[in-house]
Amino acid sequence: MHELSIVLSIIDEIGDQSEALGLKDVETVHLKVGVFSGVDRDALLFAWELACEGTPLEHSRLDIETVPLVIRCAVCHQNRTPPSLYQLCCPECETPSDTIVTGRELEVVSLEVAA
Repeated sequence: MHELSIVLSIIDEIGDQSEALGLKDVETVHLKVGVFSGVDRDALLFAWELACEGTPLEHSRLDIETVPLVIRCAVCHQNRTPPSLYQLCCPECETPSDTIVTGRELEVVSLEVAA
């Protein structure tokens, strides 16, 4: 489960940034996770609970925004949602696309901390 290593990296980075900024009591961590990122949402939530035990983030919550897959059609010159994650083609003209606009994200967007 690579989600655990992802969570551990996020926890390390939050710890470093929190310490540098003097932040305490992180309540919520907001993430953006693209559907084409290869990261399973449920596994990420499970790994978060497991990895935060005994850390300053133990009582924090992970809030995940799911980012849809959007491709750019070279023929229509429009951003489109493909018919499936396995068919990266324009739903209008059926042209295959190799340009992914959104859907691969995996980023910490913000933190909510106690006042």
